[in-house]
Amino acid sequence: MDKNTAVIVFESLASGVRLDIFRLLVRAAPDGCVAGQIATELSLPPTNLSFHLKALTQAGLLTVEQEGRYMRYRANTTLMYALVDYLTAECCAGVACAEPPLDEERS
Repeated sequence: MDKNTAVIVFESLASGVRLDIFRLLVRAAPDGCVAGQIATELSLPPTNLSFHLKALTQAGLLTVEQEGRYMRYRANTTLMYALVDYLTAECCAGVACAEPPLDEERS
């Protein structure tokens, strides 16, 4: 991953609503969700949801596939893992890092 791609991804996830959508779709992987499921789960009006889904799709974070009358959205986990790799590629400059403490949310 290059720096420009990472910036685009981070800009897209800088919205709390978009981050919620992406995290929901990560949990629903690999099947994903149709737009109506996402709207119901996150209590979002369809027009607001559509705006955010478009932005996430343009950033490459989501894939979309037509299923009859519905659109199914899936998290692009390949891009997600590439972003994690990009962030940690130079971790501790080759020196063994201490494990970060677990915060209360993860414990």
